[in-house]
Amino acid sequence: MTLRIHCLFHSPLGGEIHLPVWAASRGYEFIESLATETPGLPTPQQADCLVVLGGPMSAWEEKKYPWLNQEMRTMEAFMAAGKPVLGICLGAQLLARILGARLYRGSCSEIGWFPVDATPQARNHPIGEVMPDRFEAFLWHGDTFDIPESAVHLAESAAFPNQAFALGGVLALQFHLEARPDWVKRLSLRDADQLEISNTVQSAEAMLAVPEETFRENNLIMERLLDRWLLGPVPAAT
Repeated sequence: MTLRIHCLFHSPLGGEIHLPVWAASRGYEFIESLATETPGLPTPQQADCLVVLGGPMSAWEEKKYPWLNQEMRTMEAFMAAGKPVLGICLGAQLLARILGARLYRGSCSEIGWFPVDATPQARNHPIGEVMPDRFEAFLWHGDTFDIPESAVHLAESAAFPNQAFALGGVLALQFHLEARPDWVKRLSLRDADQLEISNTVQSAEAMLAVPEETFRENNLIMERLLDRWLLGPVPAAT
């Protein structure tokens, strides 16, 4: 049977990301839904795993965005069914919230390409052991989270110490290994008002000056992490 991956995104930004390319190369079925406009989100019976992408909203803004409650219930249902759940950026923050961790605004925004380091704990985890010790990753966020209890802290940056965690079939990544140049260009145009240049915020020109090879390297890291997330010996959550 073909593995069915259901991916929830939060704005019709457009632009290619690498997730569908990776899924197609593995022979997986990749289904996309706009969470903000989908009345019936997928159930664990309809998909084998769930991916929740980023978005311009904060994970605690359910009063402004009531659909966040339904989305969190969907994520909880997949987790309860023992099916893998991947959260990227907003998706990672939602996973942290579901697992009881604190969410909060960081002391700054982190927008652009910055070094991300694997933690010492990552070396002893099936997912973390395929992560490079250090890599340049694309980030766009101002919110952050504490690492949930019992989760393994996988990655950190200079500005934000909590960049990734894993717990059983749950994988949370604050950074965007799925990024492709056209997607970054569209994001920098849509959210240009957030680009107040600083030590942790780059200009759109600087973000887009990154060579294509850097994007490819990030996409390959993502592939290794996701292959292990889906197929590797990931310990069961307790």
